[in-house]
Amino acid sequence: MSSHPQPPPTPKPREAADLANKLRTHVERALRGKPDVVGRAVETLVCGGHLLLEDVPGVGKTTLAHALARSLGGSFGRIQFTSDLLPSDVVGAATPELVEGRPSGALLFQKGPVFANVVLADEINRASPKTQSALLEAMSEGQVTVDGQSHALPDPFLVVATQNPVEHYGTNPLPESQLDRFHVRLSIGYPDPEAEAAVLREDPSNHALPQLEAVVTTDDVRGLRLACDAVKVGESLIAYLLAVVGETRDHEAVRVGASTRAALALRRASQAHALVDGRDFAIPEDVQVLAGPVLAHRLVLEGTGRVALSTPSGEQEAQWIVDEILDRVPVPL
Repeated sequence: MSSHPQPPPTPKPREAADLANKLRTHVERALRGKPDVVGRAVETLVCGGHLLLEDVPGVGKTTLAHALARSLGGSFGRIQFTSDLLPSDVVGAATPELVEGRPSGALLFQKGPVFANVVLADEINRASPKTQSALLEAMSEGQVTVDGQSHALPDPFLVVATQNPVEHYGTNPLPESQLDRFHVRLSIGYPDPEAEAAVLREDPSNHALPQLEAVVTTDDVRGLRLACDAVKVGESLIAYLLAVVGETRDHEAVRVGASTRAALALRRASQAHALVDGRDFAIPEDVQVLAGPVLAHRLVLEGTGRVALSTPSGEQEAQWIVDEILDRVPVPL
């Protein structure tokens, strides 16, 4: 098992914020009119999480993943999930070593596309549950195990998975255990008319995206993650965060609330949001901004096994529940 590189120096909060915002601005050249989405994606990268993009085709999910990979100068792997995809197609497999055309008796590990800094898991819900679960160890531990041997993944490592919430035929909804590995779920949505007109004029996915060059290094990203670790989270904020998470467990419309892993993910995402904002301490507003993207997809609602039940207003009911909780949980002063 290979070792990860030595940790780089930890940048100061202002330096870290400048670096993260430089990355965000660069990615926005390819994905126009969606600064909040790009911001959440960069924060997910900074906090060491993984990103689930759930939206209709053609709104920029793949473009966002490509732009992130190009902008940080890391390697990029794309996995097109289909019903016949095997776990070995994702993580790799051990194959016989050939010496002068003959098997030597030894096995060589052939790395799969998951061995990249940014991995696009496209249409992840089209694969079988067994293949979906091949990503679990990679996303949780930064390694894969094949034939009893562990292989470290590149550092940093970010999975950007996409799924279409409208199509149901031929899909396998992600189980709660898999959803819980995604720190953040986002919906990109359609651009506003002005931004969409700019897209039609300039076609950034075909022109700006291929021209994107790295503006940060993988060492920079690892430094940002160290700086994220150092962002202070006070006891009053921890109490507030736990109160929000606790309300998801007691809510009458929720069958399974947010887990301790979800609470940790919300804390770390809040630290990343503070860091990008140039602060070395987190505040309640950080929790409020990230609570929906971090918690909503983890909730299992009463009367359903899924998290995608819609309200008459067109919002996701789980998102509506998180918003309602935020409205009534007292904010620490």
